[in-house]
Amino acid sequence: MNKFMNWLSESFAPAAKKLFAKPWIAAVSASMQKIIPYILTGSVIFFYGVFRSFIPSLPDLGAISNYSFGIINLIVAFVVGNQCMEKLGHPEYLINAGLTSVGVLLMVAMPFGDSADSLSAFMGNLGPSGMIVGILVGVFVSAVFHLWGKMNFLKDSSVPDFVVSWINTILPNLIVFGISMVLTQVLKINVYDLIIGIFMPVVKIGQTLPGFIIISLLHAFFYTLGVSTWFWGAITNPIFMIAIEENIANAAAGLPATNIVTSEAFFTLAFITMGGVCATLGLNILMCFSKSKQVKMLGRVFLAPSIFNINEPIMFGAPVVFNPTLMLPAWINGIIGPVYVWILMSTGLLKVPSTMIQVGQIPAPFCSVMVTQDIRAILWWIILLAIYTAVWFPFFKEYEKEKLVEEAE
Repeated sequence: MNKFMNWLSESFAPAAKKLFAKPWIAAVSASMQKIIPYILTGSVIFFYGVFRSFIPSLPDLGAISNYSFGIINLIVAFVVGNQCMEKLGHPEYLINAGLTSVGVLLMVAMPFGDSADSLSAFMGNLGPSGMIVGILVGVFVSAVFHLWGKMNFLKDSSVPDFVVSWINTILPNLIVFGISMVLTQVLKINVYDLIIGIFMPVVKIGQTLPGFIIISLLHAFFYTLGVSTWFWGAITNPIFMIAIEENIANAAAGLPATNIVTSEAFFTLAFITMGGVCATLGLNILMCFSKSKQVKMLGRVFLAPSIFNINEPIMFGAPVVFNPTLMLPAWINGIIGPVYVWILMSTGLLKVPSTMIQVGQIPAPFCSVMVTQDIRAILWWIILLAIYTAVWFPFFKEYEKEKLVEEAE
């Protein structure tokens, strides 16, 4: 175990952090964080819609969601282009690359065939189901601008600076739009559908129990190494968004929601992330009753954030991160959570979320009932809390024993 922990702390974790700090990866990760307000805007309106279903006289606020979350793909394209330029050190292209990404996405998102003149099809392509297209468009535009920026074209010329700036924006614009035009208008390639088609196998894998476990375990494993869970947003957000959009459409058509692996089931439900990623609420409760004065004090300090599913304090303050005694149960819970949720939802013991509500800091089990619209969520939440706490208990007692020895010394 000691050899494994030494390898994790001295070799694997530094290499992982170095990888995730690479400009391209860091840019996409930062982009996923910056679009959260637009996703939450849509979540608020969907949440409001639950009340409106009981009180039809309330005004329809759907337009707010349609032109915020409903065009999230467009927003993603701009933000990825913008963030790539920031991380790659091209401040002169921050706005230009973002706006150009928007233009290219609009060109790529234009429907083909029978839907060519359909406004609804076009708006649908700008929505969450095409988020992966927006990400790749932003990366493509950024790559062209990055390569052009490295050329330092006309850097030492006698041409006025403002003219050089215009030229160094116009020329990469022409390259990017030219390539996009050739692909979509000349060669008649449906780039949008091509990208979605390539990505769909990943989505299908993500909607299986093994895929669900992998997503959860990756979050838990790397979080215990001090790597932020935000890094996985570029992979998981498109999977989650496509799934919840299909569930919403099914519910509107009177059909059952079938996609279990959504952000709602992973985060908002507060089953897998009970107290935060790694399901640390059970550990926090145990700490509050510890024989160790230090551990008890920390447990009570950390409890309030844990109730709101915020566990950075306990992860880094207990700590769980790089603590060999507490890392293993964190990984185990990262497997138990998705298996438990999958069994409940696949057997009909708990409703599959069919409303987009991604406010993960609502205390459970209130959020659990809210996101599933199923009162049984309270019972299943209590049972899972007992399971998580049982998993934490033997490891916690060992951790407590270590702290008691420290205090005695």
